[in-house]
Amino acid sequence: MEFLDTHAHLFDDRFQKDLLAVVQRATESGLCAILTLGIDLDTSRVSVEQAKRFPQVYAAVGIQPNHVAEAKPGDWDAVVKLASEPRVVALGETGLDRYWDRAPFDMQEDYFRRHLELSQTLKKPVAIHCREAEADTVRMLQEHAKHVGQVSGIMHSYCGDAESAKKCLDLGLHISFAGMITYKTAENLRELAKLVPLERLLIETDCPYLAPIPMRGKRNEPAFVVHTAQCIADARGVSLEEIADATTANAKRLLGIRS
Repeated sequence: MEFLDTHAHLFDDRFQKDLLAVVQRATESGLCAILTLGIDLDTSRVSVEQAKRFPQVYAAVGIQPNHVAEAKPGDWDAVVKLASEPRVVALGETGLDRYWDRAPFDMQEDYFRRHLELSQTLKKPVAIHCREAEADTVRMLQEHAKHVGQVSGIMHSYCGDAESAKKCLDLGLHISFAGMITYKTAENLRELAKLVPLERLLIETDCPYLAPIPMRGKRNEPAFVVHTAQCIADARGVSLEEIADATTANAKRLLGIRS
């Protein structure tokens, strides 16, 4: 079996002392690839360097909605330049967030729109962060689809409702689940995981956050994505191998990874 973690933050300080061991554990656990994503210019640069260092690692570059107010003049242009690097297979993370009050919402929308337009230009998918902003996210995606074209991308660490998920699926997006789907209180996510078409399903860690059960309380890492896959397999009443095969094939196809 092969697994692919579609959302990791390997730039995080918590990985710097043992990053090699983290990547090795992922490989030993059956991961064929890891997508590491930046949240601003500096971490996007680090993500690209990590992707160059490890053949199993690929990068996404972008400015996360909670960090757009911190962007300096020239940062976006530098991200655009980074986005054409060969090891960059996606953009983001981007999106909208009404939970944290760290950036004006109109500024978040502006940067989200920039990522969507760059995705269209480069033909690279977007990793979309959405927290308590499902209606706004769907609205912007629908507007983009109407005026520019349908977006290729991932609703990352999905925790919205079934109605919003259906709208995202109708727009051609993939739905990715992280470790929170394994939590006792997340029965709604397990029910939703049964409804997502197998060909649109993805898995991720969002590490170092959201460690799944039985690893909750520890620093999350890519190897732990196997627990999320097992939880989804149990919820759907299928084998772990079926979930591993489908989610890995989906991710490779979406990200253009051929290994």
